[in-house]
Amino acid sequence: MSDGENIRPTTPPAAAVALRYEKGDDAPRVVAKGRGLLAQMIIEKAKAAGVYVHESPELVKLLIGLELDERIPPQLYVAVAELLAWVYRIEEEARRQRKM
Repeated sequence: MSDGENIRPTTPPAAAVALRYEKGDDAPRVVAKGRGLLAQMIIEKAKAAGVYVHESPELVKLLIGLELDERIPPQLYVAVAELLAWVYRIEEEARRQRKM
């Protein structure tokens, strides 16, 4: 093992929540959620599909209690809007890079 090699923990993430927001929706909704190995599978599938994964344990704690297909509550609009804006900026930058 080299000194520069990263060692990744084999412990699955505590929890994961996937949100979807489409133009015209009232609010983003929960499309997947899980703990442990299920959370790890959600994250792996998202990455494999080219979906950006953002780690925010605090936000996950607030979202994990929602039901599947449930819209996020108004109290979380600002936090989720900031997250969606971040994803949008990353996607736009990736598009610009591909055009170069």
